Amino acid sequence: MTVRGEVAHIGHVELLTPRFDESLWFFEELLGMEIEARAGDSAYLRGFGDYERYCLKLTASDTSGLGHLALRASSEDALQRRVAELARSGLGDGWHDGDVGHGRAYRFHDPDGRPFELYYETERYAPPPRLRPPMANQHQRRVGRGVGVRRLEHANFVSPDVRACRVHLEQRLGYRSWEIIKLDEETEWGAWLSATVQGHEIIYIKESLQVPSHPPRLHHLAFWVDTREEVLRAADLFQDAGIFIEAGPAKHTPIHSFYLYVYEPGGNRIEVTSGGYLVFDPDPEATTLWDMDTYRSSRAWGKAFPPSFDTYATPPVPGS
Repeated sequence: MTVRGEVAHIGHVELLTPRFDESLWFFEELLGMEIEARAGDSAYLRGFGDYERYCLKLTASDTSGLGHLALRASSEDALQRRVAELARSGLGDGWHDGDVGHGRAYRFHDPDGRPFELYYETERYAPPPRLRPPMANQHQRRVGRGVGVRRLEHANFVSPDVRACRVHLEQRLGYRSWEIIKLDEETEWGAWLSATVQGHEIIYIKESLQVPSHPPRLHHLAFWVDTREEVLRAADLFQDAGIFIEAGPAKHTPIHSFYLYVYEPGGNRIEVTSGGYLVFDPDPEATTLWDMDTYRSSRAWGKAFPPSFDTYATPPVPGS
């Protein structure tokens, strides 16, 4: 049985974009992230609250979508135990030497084939003079540019088999599911999982399109701001910049977070989020289980999602 706590948190995500320069402008100027490094076809960006060097690796590509999701283990021993379990599962893909800012990592995939990696050794951020904070317990000075996101908050994927992906994260990586939406006894529509006390780090929702030969898809990445007011301010900034707002600002039913969804120039959906509940109980009595009728009748306030929210993900399916 997996020992909980052996995965510490999401370390970073690699996002692919076919419009690299415009996507880089979006994350640097509109979200207010700092470019920490460049290498090859990639730029590495950070929120002002990241203790590691970056949380986003942006990579030029022919298409949009996920490059990989990287998780940090809580220790070297925990890394080795999780690697052994992943190798036994048949979902392991082997070691690589690491990347900017972190040591060697073990590559694996979820039941959909979506690429993950797990690492432990990391470089803590050392700010240059212009970003040195006034207080020693801050990682970086706030620069006041754009939205000003603090960190990557979660990743949301669409899957043809939500249950299989959920069980994989629970049994092999020690994630806990805080909320599950069930269509019937065998089929799940959504699962909200976390390795920390926050309400979600990884989400799987049901793939609505029949795309058996298509690469596994990314629904969205979410970036955290400290207050709801900052989400509202982000809406003004996006509108002024001509960025399409798909949904929000409004409140989610699962986790209770406050949200705003837009598309960055490369086509990937991005959420700016705040709020949501934390779970401090080390052994909660039960996961919140929703059937679809109860879930739909219990929706939090705000305008309903548009149809694109259920069908669009990256990379897009031709003709969808």
